[in-house]
Amino acid sequence: MSETARPDPIRPDATADPAAPHALRRLASVALDALADGAAARGGPLPAGGPEAVAARTRARCVPILPEEGLPVEEALYGVARAAAEGAADPSAPHCVAHLHTPPLAVAAAADLAASALNPSMDSWDQAPAAAVVEDEVTAVLARLVYAGRPAPDAVITSGGTESNLVALLLFRERALAAGARAPRVFVGANAHHSVRRAAWLLGLPEPVVVDCPGGRMDPAALGRALAAHAGRDGSPALVAATAGTTDEGLVDPLPELAEVARAHGAELHVDAAYGGPLLFSERLAPRLAGIEHAVSVTYDLHKLGWQPVAAGVLAVADTALLEPLSLTADYLNADDDTEAGLPDLLGRSIRTSRRPDALKIAATLRALGRRGMGGAVEHCVGVAEEFARAVDAHPALRRHAGSPGISTVLFRPVAADALAATAGEEAGDELVAGIRRELLAEGRAVLGRARVADGDGRRRLWLKVTLLHPRTTAADLDALLKLVAERAENPAPAGTGH
Repeated sequence: MSETARPDPIRPDATADPAAPHALRRLASVALDALADGAAARGGPLPAGGPEAVAARTRARCVPILPEEGLPVEEALYGVARAAAEGAADPSAPHCVAHLHTPPLAVAAAADLAASALNPSMDSWDQAPAAAVVEDEVTAVLARLVYAGRPAPDAVITSGGTESNLVALLLFRERALAAGARAPRVFVGANAHHSVRRAAWLLGLPEPVVVDCPGGRMDPAALGRALAAHAGRDGSPALVAATAGTTDEGLVDPLPELAEVARAHGAELHVDAAYGGPLLFSERLAPRLAGIEHAVSVTYDLHKLGWQPVAAGVLAVADTALLEPLSLTADYLNADDDTEAGLPDLLGRSIRTSRRPDALKIAATLRALGRRGMGGAVEHCVGVAEEFARAVDAHPALRRHAGSPGISTVLFRPVAADALAATAGEEAGDELVAGIRRELLAEGRAVLGRARVADGDGRRRLWLKVTLLHPRTTAADLDALLKLVAERAENPAPAGTGH
């Protein structure tokens, strides 16, 4: 091919040059049209037909991904965005309630678009001069949310609870090694998120000691016995990883008591509040996290009860000096003489190097809503969960788990599942619950979660899980969901059809 015939590998109208916003404005309009058209075609919280049907429709719209010759940029963008929207699990739909998966606020999504267009990388000041300032202000605010009375709290932005817990355990390990300890040990509840155990594995720490959680919450007496046995064996430093908002039930460990037990045994406390942390925005709900201020570090996510596009995780620490182990020098990013000359050092603010300016969308949201607005939105979700729990109690065909609601999570199951379990065994009852969930998924009618949790008689049964995180959904919006579940329980689909 001659030089004159060679196509331009970069199309100027496809770039997001901030100096030429017309191109981005035009393409943003195409994307928004595609999202609207895809949502209309989907018609519900989930695409109907199951995995094979979704795959076929998606491929029909956006394959081949790498054609020999490129398509017009509008066509390429529309096809991918339309396919993604038509095949999406829509967290803004009232019946999409399975996971800790929130609808992002429009202000946050718009700020995320600006962040993508500017594309600062948060690993050196000369790549992100203003974004570094915004992140500094955001982390200061988020740290004080947890540690209001501490002189020098700090926080770092992470990709979510998994990274936050990993960094928390990393900092603990480094403190322990610096003190000459040989085998620092982590203690977790049986209710802990899997990321805590995984972090211990990744960091080469011993297998965490698992503490009993009767009723779904860590037992302080059991923790005391475990710590006493550990200290009696080798006296190594210990970190207790408590949970404020369990994934299955939304339960909060007894933080004041756990903090006292940890202190009595010379152990540190970390709290995984990925779910529950944003309760701190609400003056009314913050007391549910009493004791969290005694933790050396706290995980919480704003892409859960904060309505941010993924990702927007936070790790807050009681004192900025605790972040010192993250310090690192790479001459091309934070040379010593540059730092001494006053250029801010960003490399020690994360275990990642290149990373997005997620603080921008957080800042826009916090400024737009204020603490009162954030707290009100959290209170709304908690209130709707309480109303939904009462609606389950009032429904003759359904039964609520005694521990629900936890934060904004409600577990329930059809009474028919209990009746079936009594005649055909627990497995048959659980299969009815699982089948109803899969049937509604296949129809695209509802996205319900599932959790295997001990019942009042101590037996672990399968429950349908509703996690209410939409700041505008009402209990009335969910009446139809209860009706759907009750109808499916009364007339379950035959095995193999939609299951």
